[in-house]
Amino acid sequence: MAEDNHAIGIDLGTTYSCAAVWQADHVEILVNDHGNRTTRSYVTFTDNKRLVGDEAFSQAGRFPANSIFDSKRLIGRRFSDATVQNDIKCWPFKVVEGPADKPMIVVNHKGEEKQFAAEDISSMVLAKMREIANSYLCSRIPVKDAVITVPSYFNDSQRQATIQAGKLAGLNVLRIINEPTAAAIAYGIDKKASWFRKRHVMIFDWGGGTLDVSLLTIGHNVFDVKATAGDTHLGGEDLDNRMVNYCIEEFQRKHKVGIGGNVKALRKAKIECEKAKKVLSFSFEAVIEIDSWFNGEDFHTTFTRDMFEKLNMDIFNKCMEPVKKCLEDAKIDISDVDDVVLVGGSSRIPKVQELLQEVFKGKELCKSINPDEAVAYGAAVQAAVLSGNATGKLQHFTLSDVIPMSLGTEVRKEDLMNVMIPRNTKIPTKKHRTFVTLYDNQTSVRCGVFEGENKFTRDNNYLGGFTIDGIPRAPKGVGEVDVCFSIDANGILKVSAEVMSTGQKKAITINRS
Repeated sequence: MAEDNHAIGIDLGTTYSCAAVWQADHVEILVNDHGNRTTRSYVTFTDNKRLVGDEAFSQAGRFPANSIFDSKRLIGRRFSDATVQNDIKCWPFKVVEGPADKPMIVVNHKGEEKQFAAEDISSMVLAKMREIANSYLCSRIPVKDAVITVPSYFNDSQRQATIQAGKLAGLNVLRIINEPTAAAIAYGIDKKASWFRKRHVMIFDWGGGTLDVSLLTIGHNVFDVKATAGDTHLGGEDLDNRMVNYCIEEFQRKHKVGIGGNVKALRKAKIECEKAKKVLSFSFEAVIEIDSWFNGEDFHTTFTRDMFEKLNMDIFNKCMEPVKKCLEDAKIDISDVDDVVLVGGSSRIPKVQELLQEVFKGKELCKSINPDEAVAYGAAVQAAVLSGNATGKLQHFTLSDVIPMSLGTEVRKEDLMNVMIPRNTKIPTKKHRTFVTLYDNQTSVRCGVFEGENKFTRDNNYLGGFTIDGIPRAPKGVGEVDVCFSIDANGILKVSAEVMSTGQKKAITINRS
C-alpha cells in the first residue's frame, strides 16, 4: 500500500473523540485545528452554518437547543427505551419519536425545522475526525479507511448504526472493535507485549457515557479477550447530571423558583458542573459559580469531594458489578490478574480507584497509558494491520475478541431462549442447530432472534427475525429446519434457516438501524 494512503483509528466517544494513525513504526495522535489531541463530540447548528467539534462546543451557549451532544447515547436505541426517556429530561435539545420507534433529534437550521438520527450526528463527528486526519497528515490521498471503536457491550443494532455513521462520513470502515480491546492493544504495544510472558490484564474503561470491562491474556503480540462486561449507559455524563440536579434544587430552595426546562440555564449548569467534577479528581473541593443563571439571579456553591462521592456512591458501586462479572466469566481468580489498567476520563475519579483497589485486594492500578488517547491508539494499530500498513513489531500482531451477550432464538412452545452462541464466545464464529416441527402438518417456522442472558425471550432484547415457509406437511417432529447463526469480525450477526428436506432457505442480517 502507498505510504501516504493512511488508515486511521477513531475513538468515537460520548463526550470526546480522538483519532490516531500508525506511521514510522509508532502511533501518532492527530491534533485538531485548535491544537487539542481530543475533539468534543458536539454538533451545533447556528442560524446559517453547521459547526462540529471544539468550535461547536464553544458556540453551544449561544445555541443551546441546537447544540447536539451525547448522540452515542441514542445510537441504535429505541425512542421508547427507558434510558432514552431519562436522558431527554437532561438535554437542552429536543428528541421526538420517529418511524419505527427511532429517536430523532430536532433542530432549527436556516429557518427550517430539521430532524436527524443519532447516526447522522455521529457521522458529522466522524467526518470532522477524517478532516482533522487529512489536515494533520497533509496526504496527497484523502483518508478513507478507518477502524472505529465501540463499547464492548454495544448490541447489534448499535454496532450497525455506528458502521452506517462511518459510511455517511465517507469512510470505509475496515473493522468495528471494542474499546477496552483497543485500550489493551495500546497497553500491550506500550509495554512491548512481544517481549513478556503471557499476562492477565483487566481493562477498566469508564468514559463519558459507557463503562466497559474486559479481561485479556496478552503476550508474544497475541491479544486474547477472555471475557467482557459493562454498561452502555453509565458514565461521567450521569455524574454531571446528578450535580446539575443538585444545583437546580439548591437554587429553587434559595429563590423559590423552578428552573424547569430552561435550555440556556441547563446548558450553563452542565458546563460548570463538568468543570467542577474534573477539579474534584485532584482537589477536595470545587466552586460552582453561574452568573445570572436564571431571572438575573447568580448562583454560587462549594462542592466538596465528600458531597460528590455521597451523591454518586450508588453509581460508583454499580461500576464494580461488571468487574466481578467479568472475572467470573473468564474463570480467573483476582490473584491471577497481573495488571488493572485504567482507561477513560471517568477512571480518574479517586473513589472509583479506591473501590477498584478494594476489589483487587490492594493491587496497584496501572495508570501508565493516557486514558483519553489509549482507545484511539489501539484502533490505529488495528487499522495499520488490516490495511497492510503494519511494519516492524506489528507484523506478527494477532487479536481475538468475543461477543458481549448471548444470542439465540425462541423455542415457541414455552417462549424459552434457546442460546445458539453463548456470551464471551470468540469471533468470528458460526453455529448450526437443527429444530423440528412442533405441530402436525406444520408448514412454516418463525425464527426470532434475541440477545441477552434471561431464561425467557420476553425478558431479552429482540433483534429481528423472519418466517421460513415450505415445510412439507408431516407429523410433528418429522419436519427439520437447520438454523445457522454467523458472526463476523465486526460482531455483526447473520441468521439463516434451511428446510432440510427441500433446501428452501431464508436469511437475514440483523439491522434495526
